[in-house]
Amino acid sequence: MSALSSFPINAKWPAQHPERIQLYSLPTPNGVKVSIMLEETGLAYEPHLVSFETNDQLSPEFLSLNPNNKIPAIIDPDGPGGKPLALFESGAILMYLADKSGKFLSQDPAERYQTIQWLMFQMGGIGPMFGQLGFFHRFAGKEFEDKRPRDRYVAESRRLVGVLDQRLAEHEWVMGDYSIADIAIFPWVRNLVGFYEAGELVGFKDFPHVARALAAFVTRPAVVKGLAIPARG
Repeated sequence: MSALSSFPINAKWPAQHPERIQLYSLPTPNGVKVSIMLEETGLAYEPHLVSFETNDQLSPEFLSLNPNNKIPAIIDPDGPGGKPLALFESGAILMYLADKSGKFLSQDPAERYQTIQWLMFQMGGIGPMFGQLGFFHRFAGKEFEDKRPRDRYVAESRRLVGVLDQRLAEHEWVMGDYSIADIAIFPWVRNLVGFYEAGELVGFKDFPHVARALAAFVTRPAVVKGLAIPARG
């Protein structure tokens, strides 16, 4: 009997390699944080596509793993103490994988917490604000005649990119060395100027240091692979 057999999600997404970390995700900015991290660390994993088109995220099996019905989520069959560990929330997963692999999160207490603060900057600021901007600019919200909601998120997104640009003016990566902060932040920056088509709206050309780091990020081999995992059907 495998360590995964007690998890209901295994009935909907059977593991072909139950000894590997199981990733339940979709290639969105939040989802690819984890696939990129797994590729960067070299940890063995098996990806499973959670399709929003068929509301997989609302299935009882997925909700048994993440009651908040959001991707990504993982199960590590070889978690702390050799026991299986299930996790949701991309930031928590990045920290766990960093500790498991010993990569991309310093063990020096000061540097560790400074890295975590930039991870929280993404989770509490960049992710929610860029996502709202995407809704009001690219999706259903663009039909609203009142542009004040959109402009509110444009202004805040521009401010956040400015904070990041100021940081990157003095550092190659957010923490100097490549870290989970970069893995969390740059999929969202890529989405802002790419999928959301909001680069001109926020004046992205005014932030050359962010543009430089983004260009370096998307050429990393692990990033190239992770951006397409799990593969869409």
